[in-house]
Amino acid sequence: MSTTVLTSTVQILGAPGDRHDEILTPAALEFIGRLDAAFAGRRFELLAERRRRAERLACGSPLDFSRATPAVRTDPDWRVAPPAPGLTDRRVEITGPPERRMTVHALNSGAQVWMADFEDATSPTWDNIVGGQLNLRDAVDRRIDFTTPEGKEYRLGDDLATVMVRPRGWHLTEKHLVIDDRPVPAALVDFGLYFFHCARRQVDAGLGPYFYLPKLENHYEARLWNDVFVLAQDLLGIPRGTIRATVLIETITAAFEMEEILYELREHSAGLNAGRWDYLFSLIKNFAHRPDFVLPDRAKVTMTAPFLRSYTELLVRTCHKRGAHAIGGMAAHVPSRDAQANEAAFAKVRLDKEREAEDGFDGSWVAHPGLVPLCRDTFDSVLGDRPHQIDRTRDDAEVNAADLLAVRRTAGPPTPEGVRANVAVALRYFDAWLRGSGAVALYGLMEDAATAEIARVQIWQWIRHGLVERDTVVELLDDEIAALGAEYPWARVDEVRAIFERTALARDLPAFFTPDAYARHLVRRSEVQS
Repeated sequence: MSTTVLTSTVQILGAPGDRHDEILTPAALEFIGRLDAAFAGRRFELLAERRRRAERLACGSPLDFSRATPAVRTDPDWRVAPPAPGLTDRRVEITGPPERRMTVHALNSGAQVWMADFEDATSPTWDNIVGGQLNLRDAVDRRIDFTTPEGKEYRLGDDLATVMVRPRGWHLTEKHLVIDDRPVPAALVDFGLYFFHCARRQVDAGLGPYFYLPKLENHYEARLWNDVFVLAQDLLGIPRGTIRATVLIETITAAFEMEEILYELREHSAGLNAGRWDYLFSLIKNFAHRPDFVLPDRAKVTMTAPFLRSYTELLVRTCHKRGAHAIGGMAAHVPSRDAQANEAAFAKVRLDKEREAEDGFDGSWVAHPGLVPLCRDTFDSVLGDRPHQIDRTRDDAEVNAADLLAVRRTAGPPTPEGVRANVAVALRYFDAWLRGSGAVALYGLMEDAATAEIARVQIWQWIRHGLVERDTVVELLDDEIAALGAEYPWARVDEVRAIFERTALARDLPAFFTPDAYARHLVRRSEVQS
């Protein structure tokens, strides 16, 4: 069946770079234009509904399971598509930005899956976006390698992880590609370029084009992605259902629509993932106005917290009920040369992965290749030779709306150390992000945009409810800006401070720091350089 979609010309505003013409071909841009013409309007409407729902929550509207979709939740017969080639066994998944070195290390890591992350782990400079697409195509063609400054060479081995790609969320735009002076939705750019260049290559290799979908807030946004998949496959003559996608349940509103999200994507579904850090960020952000939702230091809010336990148990039950994989959360520890520190950190990671495996998850995430053996051994001890434990339905996990929102049982005031840590992490991450790095090792953890978001919204919330004085935070800001400048003389301290003040100290709490920082700093800087 043919599909006709009108399109407008995509104009490139980004500076040309090495091999960019291999990705930004006329045919690829026409494909992006067709996706934009079909779906940009719906995206705009869904984002408007996000804002309206956020306002309703801020005004005290209750959050509960939808009264409009009980038939989906109670129908016992529907299931998602069976696992696609390369996605049956997912006991260890490694994540990271699609830069060249990470691509080689991740594919060789021994993990079953690599999630190439254009969202939280990538600073969206123009070179990073186009260069990441080049690296993915080179990896699919098995012609990617790199050499260190010391001359050590790294090449792909024989047993490689399956590639999954996480495009940017619906809320972001790609200002270097415009149609009629309007930036193209970043999600369509990241998805469209990879799909156009690599879908057929992956099918020919016996796999397929696989994706992770970030920051969905409801099943209507999942329906939009499913329609994107259908059109993309039709336009390139690829059978429907070839695409598979795992949805990250990383917003509090999506937690109330897990089953509906699976249903919308059932032909293309590869399960759900417990995106723990973004989930925590979303919960704080949506209820920042309520004193009963104030949480203590981030380090004290572990996955054993009752509201987080409810979230993960509901996710496993929902997935296995519908024949889908349930993938656990991130282990963000970065191994160091300090053996004692590693031993303590590894013990915490092991406990976390043991809990996930015993709770029924089919696999989990790590941020560093050094954690792959630990995660694999932990899941091996539960799974054995089985590729997953989808047959474990977790009918014992009874979770209601109150359970998902039972934050009071974990509530508590911040400590002075926690306040300073949030300021320090946010500032250092903002600086790295502005300089082009989206995954940053800080204080022994791999931080990304999600953890920086938690840091700045907690500061805002603590000030809002009088747990921390604004003047105290400003003093800490002064101290940490000075320390950042002393540690990194090239740090963009004025811009970093401005981002912090606008997103953590302003009267109103912005939904994300990334759109503002991208528009004011990354794009402006690239335009000046070009």
